[in-house]
Amino acid sequence: MEYINMETWPRKEHYEYFHRMEYPMFNVSMNLDITKFLPFVKEHRLSFYYSMGFAATQAANRIPEFRCRIRGEQVVLHDKVHPSFTDLDKGSDLFKCVGVDLTEDILSFSEKASQRSAAQKTFMDPEQEIRDDLIYFTCVPWISFTQVTHPIALDRDDSIPRIAWGKYFKDGGKTLLPFSIQANHALMDGVHAGRYVQQLQNDLDSF
Repeated sequence: MEYINMETWPRKEHYEYFHRMEYPMFNVSMNLDITKFLPFVKEHRLSFYYSMGFAATQAANRIPEFRCRIRGEQVVLHDKVHPSFTDLDKGSDLFKCVGVDLTEDILSFSEKASQRSAAQKTFMDPEQEIRDDLIYFTCVPWISFTQVTHPIALDRDDSIPRIAWGKYFKDGGKTLLPFSIQANHALMDGVHAGRYVQQLQNDLDSF
């Protein structure tokens, strides 16, 4: 982790402008093409949810703006960020927030995420709750949404990106996944969200 030098940071003017706002968040939604990714997941009998969490976090680590966080008067750049995801308890309509450190491959991550989720009995893990080297994930597998927003406190320093996806669907010969990114505009713009989506799509196409 490193602290950004605010005086030499090229983004300083943009950061100061958006950081003054009560709600500096922006949200973009699109469809990802999972035509190649989904057969891989099924072939290896993986959880689609955990597999997407792995792919989405891996892509986030390749875009520096997704690793930046606001801490008071400073901005830090993490070496690596990890997924924190909502997960339903079996036989319940209630979910819990589960944090899992990213592993190097999708197979070990899916197993680790499954074990971590099964072991957690509380809604929130206090140790995970205080971390900011995270990406927040959720899934709405019952709806092919076109837009989604997340509940958030009016805190200018809340800088952990929120990522969500919905129910995938067929469109011609493709399988598409509704996908949403919510992030703090003080730290990134649409161009960075676009780079992230392109990186993630390239990764999904490579499985």
